[in-house]
Amino acid sequence: MRAKSTIGSNILIDVADFKDVPAKVDTGADSSAIWASDINVTKNHVLEFKLFGPKSEFYTGESIRTKDFKVAVVRSAHGDEQIRYRTKLSAKINGRKIKILFNLADRSRNQFPILIGRRTIKNKFIVDVSEKAIKHAKITKTIGLNKKLQQNPYEFHQKYVKSKEKGAVK
Repeated sequence: MRAKSTIGSNILIDVADFKDVPAKVDTGADSSAIWASDINVTKNHVLEFKLFGPKSEFYTGESIRTKDFKVAVVRSAHGDEQIRYRTKLSAKINGRKIKILFNLADRSRNQFPILIGRRTIKNKFIVDVSEKAIKHAKITKTIGLNKKLQQNPYEFHQKYVKSKEKGAVK
């Protein structure tokens, strides 16, 4: 049995022909997911999709085609169930080449285009949550918001909390 290597809570992985793609390692998630767009099944029973989306720096617009695919019913953290296509893609994590069964999903609103779940890391990696390959932009935003809160809690509340219905935090 091969020794387990340690990875952080977020990492850079190589997947398909893409190098250094940011991935969130989520031990609370059962399966792995990758941002895919233009997902379609042809009349010839071929799954076609593009990795990532037009707004991603990794998007090439190149289609991937495979007859080796399945579906899964996936439940979100909010309890919503969706049917997602799944297929295996070659990847390299921490220098180790593996095949990962990915759910194809729209991850355009997520910070990380790839989510690595328990099934992928089980018996291969140990997760050290104190290690991170990528500093979270959200952390920087939160620090800035806390500074504004300390300056004037009332104005902060009026600007960010009461106006929440009008849109996202800027």
